[in-house]
Amino acid sequence: MSSGKGFIALAAIIFGRWHPVNTVLVCLLFGATEALQLRVQAFNLNIPYQFLQMLPYAIALLALIGLAGKSTPPAALGKVYFKE
Repeated sequence: MSSGKGFIALAAIIFGRWHPVNTVLVCLLFGATEALQLRVQAFNLNIPYQFLQMLPYAIALLALIGLAGKSTPPAALGKVYFKE
């Protein structure tokens, strides 16, 4: 059911630079591209629907390749937490 949306979620976190507000804004951007591809399909243009379904993933890749810059994850990411 998720059909690859986990990749877009990871891209949103990285592109949002691990900040919750930025990540929400990026999620809105990716959601808008998902809605855009559905709207464009309804116009019956001579574009194969596979290219339109690829649009959110292409935007996510472009965001990670060129626009994300240097994103540093939190220092404690991946470390086990032991309650003292």
